[in-house]
Amino acid sequence: MRMKSWLLELAPIAAMVLLQFLDVGIATITKAAMSSGMSRYVLVVYSNALGTLILLPVSLIIERKKRPPLTFSILCKLFLIGLVGITMMRNCMFTGVNYSSPTLSSAMSNLTPAFIFLLAIIFRMENLDLRNWRSLVKIMGTLLSISGAMIIIFYKGPSIGTMPLSSIQNTYPAKPSFSTMLAITNNWVIGGFFLAIAYLSSAVSIISQAAIIKEYPSEVTVVSFYCLFGTIQCAAFSLIVERDPNAWRLTPDVELISVFYSGIVGMVTFYVQMWCIQKKGPLFVAMFTPLGIAIAALMSIVFLGETLHLGSVIGAVVIAIGFYGVMWAQWNGENSGTQNVDRLQKTPLLENHTPVCGEIQEI
Repeated sequence: MRMKSWLLELAPIAAMVLLQFLDVGIATITKAAMSSGMSRYVLVVYSNALGTLILLPVSLIIERKKRPPLTFSILCKLFLIGLVGITMMRNCMFTGVNYSSPTLSSAMSNLTPAFIFLLAIIFRMENLDLRNWRSLVKIMGTLLSISGAMIIIFYKGPSIGTMPLSSIQNTYPAKPSFSTMLAITNNWVIGGFFLAIAYLSSAVSIISQAAIIKEYPSEVTVVSFYCLFGTIQCAAFSLIVERDPNAWRLTPDVELISVFYSGIVGMVTFYVQMWCIQKKGPLFVAMFTPLGIAIAALMSIVFLGETLHLGSVIGAVVIAIGFYGVMWAQWNGENSGTQNVDRLQKTPLLENHTPVCGEIQEI
């Protein structure tokens, strides 16, 4: 009996660790697909479409009896949320990963709580009281998170990890030219800014979902139509941007695997995360987010042969400290009965920083 109780307590922890591996796996495999020549616009459309095809029928079955009537106003709001949280977020996300790496993506994902806090202040969803220690901790955590992101983007530093196989294949590698180094640095900075925009869009989407869930309390239906509209928008945008008809043909290799993995695993992570929130609460789920940075760094080195730089490690640590600071202040605010945006985020659906249509994390 004691063993069974221990296993039940351990299950949510194991599930969240597995969830981080699955989420980082999406970023890693999509990076590999784009590196092999797959269009990021096509990848966004196909992975979103697959996720929508899975989620929409599920929502129609699960919530068919308790779903309120879908009004034109609700559909318009879901369309706008899809524009920000799917179309803008995913295209910026894949562009950022394409220019940089899954490690940077995982590190930048921890900016989401800081962005939510800033947006909550701007839209007066949270009162900024400089005499309140919780507000001060959130401000310091937000500043730390943003500072850590700037360190990762603008300071790479010396390499501290690389794929051993590469050194065996090339014992005396040629020193990269200045123009090559400049191009690599520029790509890293561009990728960082695209990822920052992506997670800012994610924060806007989370707050918007919080508002619409209060108006239309049917979580799975909201996400289903949100993903559906996002898929339609991504398809329209991609048809305009991607003019090569051959880009829409999937080869039966990493391209096809990346579409199925990001679409199906996105569904699995969504439901596993909801289960963990129901068992342990939203703060428990959020606390595992920085673990994705270490996993992403390891997988990037092993599977993509990328090099880990000192700047990424320092920046990731600073972001993680800021992240935990914001989350700790939120936890204390919830326990003291503070009425602010933190309460909105107690909705299980909103704890997923990553839209469920195969989004890469993030949260």
